[in-house]
Amino acid sequence: MGLALGYGAEESWEFSVDYFLFAWDFSAYMWLGSSAVCFAIWLHHHKLFTKVIPTRFNRQRREVCFMPDGATQPLFVPWESLSAWVVQGQSATQYGVTRHYGMGMGFMHEGELVSVEFQCGALQLAIANWEAVRGYMEYELNDLHAIQDPLELQAPGDPSHEGLHTFRNARASLHRRIREKEVGWVYGFFWYVYHVMTLWTLPNHLVEWEIKRIAKVGRKALPEAMLEWSEPLPPEQWAMPSAELLRLSAKVKALIKRSPRKSITEVFAEVYRSEPTSRQRG
Repeated sequence: MGLALGYGAEESWEFSVDYFLFAWDFSAYMWLGSSAVCFAIWLHHHKLFTKVIPTRFNRQRREVCFMPDGATQPLFVPWESLSAWVVQGQSATQYGVTRHYGMGMGFMHEGELVSVEFQCGALQLAIANWEAVRGYMEYELNDLHAIQDPLELQAPGDPSHEGLHTFRNARASLHRRIREKEVGWVYGFFWYVYHVMTLWTLPNHLVEWEIKRIAKVGRKALPEAMLEWSEPLPPEQWAMPSAELLRLSAKVKALIKRSPRKSITEVFAEVYRSEPTSRQRG
């Protein structure tokens, strides 16, 4: 830059060195500060494994188990009485508009709302989280493979998390696609460039380490009532969906078959609008 402004090579070099030394201290403190904040957030979330009992779903009983903060006994809720919602908000600053999304579910208990909510990266992801739960409870999804491995990067017998096996399977899949002329060498070259820039297998090693740490730390012990509730039932004791749910589900499936490109929210909204009770309320 100094050369472009007409300065000599020596002056430009001195300016570059001085600027680097000036920025080095500031950058080092910024890096240490941000690393400390990230570590504190990570440690806080990991400690939740020993303090929080996640919401559990039992499709044989068609019930949901909540363990509210401070409660000593779990609450069991019929699946069809559960409410779910997706929220979208936005905030504006001088730098622009930021949108926030979240998904929640809950029920009314003794006049109070008992719920669980969490943030999502996008509206579609929030809806997908609910659809994963709904699909599991309605026997449309029977394993994690259908929703966690759309790129088929997990071989039979691999653990469900994304670890070193995921990277190796992805690289083997890339080589296979190149051999079969599905993609060219340019695609393969940039695949390697991308993974070199993202520190190769370091993220996968960190995931493996984190999984082992969670297993070592352990989780909060489940109450006896929840353990009994989680035990499998013989098929003849499985709860059955209500006639109304079966009727509405049939209408949803028929509409999806007629309009496969229509979003799931539009499908449910159209089915709801077609209900006589909905027209009376309107």
